[in-house]
Amino acid sequence: MHGRAGKSRNIFLVWLVWPLLTFGIYFFVWYYKINREARDLDDRIEVSPVWAMLAQLLGWMLILPPFISTYRCGERISQMRRAAGLPADCNPWIGVILMFVGAQALYYQNEMNAIWARYDNPPEGADIPLVA
Repeated sequence: MHGRAGKSRNIFLVWLVWPLLTFGIYFFVWYYKINREARDLDDRIEVSPVWAMLAQLLGWMLILPPFISTYRCGERISQMRRAAGLPADCNPWIGVILMFVGAQALYYQNEMNAIWARYDNPPEGADIPLVA
């Protein structure tokens, strides 16, 4: 079984620098990208990156969608870690709690960087073998 590699990103740029420079817009671009990377890595991970991003962007009107989307994103990262042969120890509740201080991107990107490091940081889109 094979999947496509995602991009290893600097966690501090993702968490603080780019969102500040883009007035918060980068967060939604990043959120779309990591959900697309989850889908591209493992066909068993079912996610619509657009809907996941819209839940973050517009879901605040209904209160719950951003929290549900963040939780499900953590579950997807755990699935990605398992597929890469790493412990599935990304805790989605930590991501939800970190939302309150705007630090979920820091945690989730760090967890995803470990996946790409497992494959020696291949170029984005490169074909990589899955373990599980």
